Amino acid sequence: LDKPVLTVHQTLSDVRGTYYQEKTVFLRCTVNSNPPVRFIWKRGNQPIEQSKDNGVDIYEPLYTQGETKVLKLKNLRPQDFANYTCQVSVRNVCDIPDCSVTFLLTNATSPPALRLSVNETLVVDPGKDVTLTCEVTAGNPKPTVSWSRYPGPLPSRAKIQGGTLALRSVTPADSGYYNCTAVNSVGNPAKRNVNLIVRVMRNLTFQITPDLNKDSESIQIGRDLKLSCHVDAQPQDKVNYIWYKNMVAITPSESLIFLRSDPDMAPGTSSLEIVDMKFRDQATYSCMASFPDSAVQELRVDVNITQSSVIPPVLTVPPGGGVVTVWEGSSTELVCLVDGKPRPPIVWSRADKDLPMPSGDWVVETRDGRLRLTNVSRDMTGSYRCQTAPYNGLNIKRREAQVQLNVKFAPIVDPVFQDVRSQSNQPLTLRCAVQKANPPRITWTSWLMNGRPVRSDVSGAQDTLRIDSLRPGTNGTYVCNVSNGMSSSCIFNVSARPYNPEFYYDTPNPIRVQKGNTYSYNLQWTQKEPAAVDQIIGYWINCQSMSSFAQQRETVLSKQINVKEPQKGDLLSYTLTDLRIPMGYEIWITAVTMYGQGDPAYRIIRYSEPYTYLRPSDHVCGFEDERICGFSQDRSDVFDWTRQNQLTQNPKRSPNTGPDKDRSGAKEGYYMYIEASRPRQPGDRARLLSPLYNVTIKGPKGSNRMSYCISFFYHMRGKHIGSLNVLVRVKSIATVDKQVWTLSGSQGPQWKQASLLITPIGPFQVVFEGVRGTGYEGDIAIDDVSVTKGKCKQAVSISNTVLPGGSPALRPLSLDTMLVCALSSLQLFYR
Repeated sequence: LDKPVLTVHQTLSDVRGTYYQEKTVFLRCTVNSNPPVRFIWKRGNQPIEQSKDNGVDIYEPLYTQGETKVLKLKNLRPQDFANYTCQVSVRNVCDIPDCSVTFLLTNATSPPALRLSVNETLVVDPGKDVTLTCEVTAGNPKPTVSWSRYPGPLPSRAKIQGGTLALRSVTPADSGYYNCTAVNSVGNPAKRNVNLIVRVMRNLTFQITPDLNKDSESIQIGRDLKLSCHVDAQPQDKVNYIWYKNMVAITPSESLIFLRSDPDMAPGTSSLEIVDMKFRDQATYSCMASFPDSAVQELRVDVNITQSSVIPPVLTVPPGGGVVTVWEGSSTELVCLVDGKPRPPIVWSRADKDLPMPSGDWVVETRDGRLRLTNVSRDMTGSYRCQTAPYNGLNIKRREAQVQLNVKFAPIVDPVFQDVRSQSNQPLTLRCAVQKANPPRITWTSWLMNGRPVRSDVSGAQDTLRIDSLRPGTNGTYVCNVSNGMSSSCIFNVSARPYNPEFYYDTPNPIRVQKGNTYSYNLQWTQKEPAAVDQIIGYWINCQSMSSFAQQRETVLSKQINVKEPQKGDLLSYTLTDLRIPMGYEIWITAVTMYGQGDPAYRIIRYSEPYTYLRPSDHVCGFEDERICGFSQDRSDVFDWTRQNQLTQNPKRSPNTGPDKDRSGAKEGYYMYIEASRPRQPGDRARLLSPLYNVTIKGPKGSNRMSYCISFFYHMRGKHIGSLNVLVRVKSIATVDKQVWTLSGSQGPQWKQASLLITPIGPFQVVFEGVRGTGYEGDIAIDDVSVTKGKCKQAVSISNTVLPGGSPALRPLSLDTMLVCALSSLQLFYR
């Protein structure tokens, strides 16, 4: 059960003037939970009931994430300005407590608003301190301000104080969008963001482009030449480029033209175009990139331009390097050699597959043309393309070559492991099939039995082994080793042992309660592949009680039972008796043949009270099982009953209230109780519903309806005890709840029994309703509930007709009271 989130909204059509001078307000409560949650809305401390207040509407909106409940305040009234609480509950499942969230609605309530202290784009040098401030300009209740960053989290060095975010000594890694958000649960959050850019320059590259109009790949006097310079920078559009010739700044002229944004190059590239190159234009050219008015270090690249210093590249694969063969798991390198001036880098990519490189990148750059691979795997097999990079050299048609990588791997065999069962004295054939291998030729095969050689074949053709007769001496583990330079193995576990039984878990009502606080369990199973081995003649069953201490475990049963030869799918059964309530047991069952015992099957059985009753029975529900005999919590009440025993009691529970043990006095015994401590309020109700009981219409000796006896034990100790009510919910044309028993106040420290007789007119449920008293010392408990057909022993008969005029419900009467009533009736009769 997550913490609920409460937000306040109003419709757009209502927005005019200040926020809450409007007619309609929506309080939306959202939560995530498992199992589904139950919502309770409160104004102050009083639950809001839609049927009793025409000014509210409670509903579930469509198309919402999580579980949502909306409280709509219609035609806002003065009494609607109050504290509102959304309380959510999963009814104490797994001891998860209720959660709540509260909001104070006033006539000053308003959504948040923000103002930033800096521009939306902020550019700074690395190493500088940055302070971003979000000022809250509106909002009631006072908004909470938070900071986040995209992409990634806030830097670890970030310090937040109120609406101020401080970054000390920023680096390029701190760049990103910083988002300021103000929230006060009213309307939509207010948001502002700052794009922080920390200046950075790296990876300055150049390109030499011969005269494109002449389709040339070399520098020639009398033709055009273009030099290009590009740097990876942030922000890219703020980079300033300066060109030098022999370390002297170049002045643009008709023969030397600057291109700040070259359309033929990547964005942010500066080019120097030399028109109709002359002999005097042969020189060393330098390109310098910098940020104006910034402390970021400038970058420079030098290019020597002469006819002899610029030679187109030549890319080759060394002799024998076109195909590289290597075993899986080893290391290798692929080589492409490049020659030329200036010598460009080599970039590698996959040639025959639309796949990334082994490193995960689509392209890998190498300065020397050597691609190094480690821990080679078979999926790396294929062709690799090497190409000259389009930068730091001539900008001409790229040279490329290919290298084939061949990865050898051990044979892939089937089966890797197989459990082989067979009847005794029968022939058997084992086969180890090679599905794939590189190289595909198998050079050697050998068979071992229990580690001893059986047969070997250097031709590699013997992938099968025949066992003439399965005997005790030929049972065991057989291994087939297959090699193509590396070995793989097939493993066969050969035996005449029977397979394990398979337990059947869908036995209807496997538990039967016996005398002496014991029960029996109908154990059922089927046999896996019974025809695969010798005839099964019986089963060995072991039953041992469960305990957290090994020395306290007790073996209840250890014996072999005989059976007729089971067939596949036959459902076998055995009834375990004299099992102690509520103890659980570990069961092992093993098939037996003339060969011996097979593989065991294991399971645990636990005592659970039968709860699927179509008709009342003599069964007493002590709530010993988690399914609590089919009882369920009423979803329309305020809180739930709790199942507990002495071992699960909270050591910090309220003293002087509630039972220490269940009705039987056993510390392991469970009971149901209501917890009166916080957050319970006086008058809160918890209802526990019994299963639905069918009824017999005709009673004995011609009476119209059958009578049923409800019997239970109750415990009501504490100075703040409220009330325990018993109701009967009859399913007829309409469902009717009728109170048939009630008791209030402290009744002492002992468990006491109550019995009452009912005559329902249709299928019915018994409802136990606990009402919280004035304080925390008010725990009420019940135990050992039964619903039986016929009259109660020493019970008071209660009619199932509706109480006239809303008169108080009947209580069990003492013998003295009954005697007084009888005498009064006689006096009235004689009068």
